[in-house]
Amino acid sequence: MKAAVALADRDGIDSVTMRKLGQELGAGAMSLYYHVPNKQALLDGMVDIVFAEIELPSSEAHWKTAMRRRALSTRQALRRHPWALGRMEATKAPGPADLQLHEAVLRCLRAAGFSVEMAVQAYSVQDAYIYGFALQERALPFGTQEEFAEAADKRVREVTSRMADVASAYPTLAEVVAGYVATHGYGAGQAFEFGLDVILDGLEKFRKSAQG
Repeated sequence: MKAAVALADRDGIDSVTMRKLGQELGAGAMSLYYHVPNKQALLDGMVDIVFAEIELPSSEAHWKTAMRRRALSTRQALRRHPWALGRMEATKAPGPADLQLHEAVLRCLRAAGFSVEMAVQAYSVQDAYIYGFALQERALPFGTQEEFAEAADKRVREVTSRMADVASAYPTLAEVVAGYVATHGYGAGQAFEFGLDVILDGLEKFRKSAQG
């Protein structure tokens, strides 16, 4: 499984075939079927390895701290293994690491006082944000905040050279892109944590209101 994960990290998920994996391991494709019954089982096992890299929520920490650490850890795991996006919650046969993480998250939420229904909703909204942000981040052609600022500045110069009245036509866009992003850049990590805190603070309000 680890060899398959390394192959996907290096060459993309489409490169992972039983034949190619066999070549990587110096074995025939047919010999792999002694270890995994089919390609789907291989993919499920690969996803479980990614789940195993995510920090489990600690029962000793405050629930918001535990959820925050889990979210940050998930984002980092998906940055290491971008091919896993869209597959984390779509495995045909969840593995032990997958089940362990889901159990730990739900247990943490229930221990914090969330009802069963609220725990489900709280889990769902967090994952929707984490996976959605990771998908958007993967599409960005910039790796660092400085690269984002450079690209934004270049884009501003290209647009303004074609549209002399861009600032008057789109004043707010000009203010944000030319006045801020082009000089300060865009930190994906900072943006992720800001949105995450908004969600967790909102869930805390619902938790307190439900408890009376």
